[in-house]
Amino acid sequence: MLRLIEKWLRAAIDETVDRALARVVRDEYPESIGEMVGALRKVGGLNALEITMRAAQGAPAPRPLGSPLRLSPWDKLLFNPVHLCRFPTPENVPIDTAVTIGPRARRPLTVAIPVLIAGMSFGGALSKRAKIALARAATAVGTATNTGEAPLLEEERAAARLLIGQYNRGGWLNRPEQYRRVDAIEIQPGQGAQGSTPQRTSARNIGPDFRAAFGLEPGQDAVIHSRLPGVNSQADFIRLVRRLRAETGVPVGVKLAATHHLERELAVALEAGVDFVTVDGAEGGTHGGAPTLQDDVGLPTLYAVARARDFLVRQKAAGDVSLIAAGGLITPGQMLKAMALGADAVYTGTAALMTLIGEQAAEALPFEPPTSLVVYTGKRTGELDVDRAARSLQRFLNACVREMEMVAVTLGRTALSEIGRSDLCTLDPVLARATGVQLGLVAPDRQHRLFPEVAPDRRLPGWAEPPGPPAAEPFSAEPVH
Repeated sequence: MLRLIEKWLRAAIDETVDRALARVVRDEYPESIGEMVGALRKVGGLNALEITMRAAQGAPAPRPLGSPLRLSPWDKLLFNPVHLCRFPTPENVPIDTAVTIGPRARRPLTVAIPVLIAGMSFGGALSKRAKIALARAATAVGTATNTGEAPLLEEERAAARLLIGQYNRGGWLNRPEQYRRVDAIEIQPGQGAQGSTPQRTSARNIGPDFRAAFGLEPGQDAVIHSRLPGVNSQADFIRLVRRLRAETGVPVGVKLAATHHLERELAVALEAGVDFVTVDGAEGGTHGGAPTLQDDVGLPTLYAVARARDFLVRQKAAGDVSLIAAGGLITPGQMLKAMALGADAVYTGTAALMTLIGEQAAEALPFEPPTSLVVYTGKRTGELDVDRAARSLQRFLNACVREMEMVAVTLGRTALSEIGRSDLCTLDPVLARATGVQLGLVAPDRQHRLFPEVAPDRRLPGWAEPPGPPAAEPFSAEPVH
């Protein structure tokens, strides 16, 4: 009986498919579903979906996790192994992975590994269970996690040995009783995925725990403004930085969306006396932002990091002001390349969330997306196993650092902080000129053949440092009283 049913079904399906294919081939385009092939190829599948969503909702379609575009050409940078000109590091020599953020602060922040957990807020983005898991994993590997644009969550503070708090545009961690309890303060006037655009979480998506933590009234929306409260001039920002540094003694930094105005932004930050700068590239993730903000605003992380480091060097601030890279850093290789270009540490967000979900994704599939386990509004958010999630992220971070250590060995370095641009080469002439990384197409002492501006007397064995970028436009801050 079963064989007869199987035979009948196969015949019916075969006949249906044959007729459908015949219609696709014989019908003219206006009458054929085949026209969708060309249309989708022209428009793109994701764009077609978002066109339909805009038409249905009459509003921007908030896309989670940031832009799918890969704007930073990390794959065009390669590390240079050594054999004889400099010997590899012996396998019994440990690789130093620690880094200190804000060394000139009264209470610098020292982490065991240079990978930090990026700012992802409770409520506006993640569930409480997800935040606790992030904090536990960070503590297990000796690094810091970040509050994101949210108040100080007691459960997160208890789980995190090292916690960076964001002084944010919603004003939720901006009171002394909160920011004095964190280990570093990151002032957040913007982020890579959305710039400084205001954001709003509707009251209908705010539960009792969210409302209590944020101090919201029933029916009140949670609003992130385009400006920091009370900061309406450069002088206001400078006063804020100086006040927070004097009050707390912890490193006080600023998180900037990468922009072509980067050097001018950094000039204000240095005038204020920040201890660290976080440069968040256009590939940065977010809980949900307008596609145009994600795809068409900002500067790619790779170029932003190189430019920021060059500016700090020119201003003689590189040893005092730490640089943290953020935005689309997914693999250990990308993270280490960002450090080689000048970052002291890196943030990971999207990759951390993916590993947090890890093997638990099966709990949500096939009827809900895996992210429903970690986002605040997710239908399966209460089902996340916090301990399993933390262990998964802990293993991921350990594996990432181990891969970085392996690269350091073949480069002949004994610390990740020793890896620099001389350990890189590129096959892209434009990238070489933009970043100062040597072009791998010709020998180091022949770089001037392609780049005549590199004078012979400036070339060193194995390394040619091109002239730095042009100086930033003249800057003068408003007087600080």
